[in-house]
Amino acid sequence: MSQHCGYARVAFNFALSSFKVGLDQDEWRSHVDIKREFNAVKYDKFHWCSDLSQNASKNAIHNLGDAVRRWKKGQNKFPVYKNRSGKCSYQADNGEGTVEVHKKRLNLPKIGWIRMREELRYTGEITKVVVSKHNDKWYASITVRRLDSNNYKHQPLVFDDKAPIGIDVGINTLATCSNGDTYDNPRPLKRYERKLARANRRLSRKQKGSQNWHKQKKRLAAAHARIGNIREDAHHQATIRIVRKASAIGIETLKITNMLKNRKLAKALSDSALGGFLTKLKYKADRRGIPITEAPQFFASSKTCSHCGHKKKELALSERTYHCTECGFECDRDLNAAINLCPA
Repeated sequence: MSQHCGYARVAFNFALSSFKVGLDQDEWRSHVDIKREFNAVKYDKFHWCSDLSQNASKNAIHNLGDAVRRWKKGQNKFPVYKNRSGKCSYQADNGEGTVEVHKKRLNLPKIGWIRMREELRYTGEITKVVVSKHNDKWYASITVRRLDSNNYKHQPLVFDDKAPIGIDVGINTLATCSNGDTYDNPRPLKRYERKLARANRRLSRKQKGSQNWHKQKKRLAAAHARIGNIREDAHHQATIRIVRKASAIGIETLKITNMLKNRKLAKALSDSALGGFLTKLKYKADRRGIPITEAPQFFASSKTCSHCGHKKKELALSERTYHCTECGFECDRDLNAAINLCPA
């Protein structure tokens, strides 16, 4: 599979060079023309590619054509060359029905049947398969079209006592729900910060390009992957439990970019990845037909009393218990905000 990733990289770079030559000659070369040019010389220039699946090169050139179209529309920057130290991936399919999946096995062209860690959870026609390598582990991203109605049979049945839920997200507690449920924030970056610093120092002391440098680089990548996996797992565990209990969901509107301008909270906010948490919550609720209500950006959910509706003028971040001066109501600050966000 590493050879196929390298083949895709070579084809992409060849296509990009050809496209640049065309631009210098005031000629706009489509991906079809470039693919025809590549096919004419590939067995002479890259004789080793005869043993590999040609889907890797074909799809890589198609990807360049897509990148160029986006650049022309102003959606992204001009494409750049790929290098060996970059992303290791290739698209293995040749259209619908060219890649077969059976239980925990995947049949890739020119490679054959390989084992997967888990079964494909969705049924339908496989339209796209992208194989990638992350932290010395191989992953297959499989796109399925025309999903059947039994795609969610693998998920446990929802609770019978479903009710509207308001959710207040934060740093110390990832999510506080209006029904009293709380989900802890593991904050993995804070937990592994010293280990990351130590791994970075060791990498800086190695001679770049040496065998020990590559070994330490893998250790550093493994630490980063561990942090990301812990964060993703916490998000998925919390969001799936929330949507199984909710008939409607109310959340706050967060401007993450503006929040990160606060240098005292920027690292903790990045470690919590609240934007990713809300994104997962939205798509899981959408799949189940659960409506999501987003409060206005400047809605004072924390300052407003959930019992009488009185709004405080000031509320310090250090005040973790909400005290209403009008009705005497007291409760946890995050719970009060979640109740205010709960849809009627």
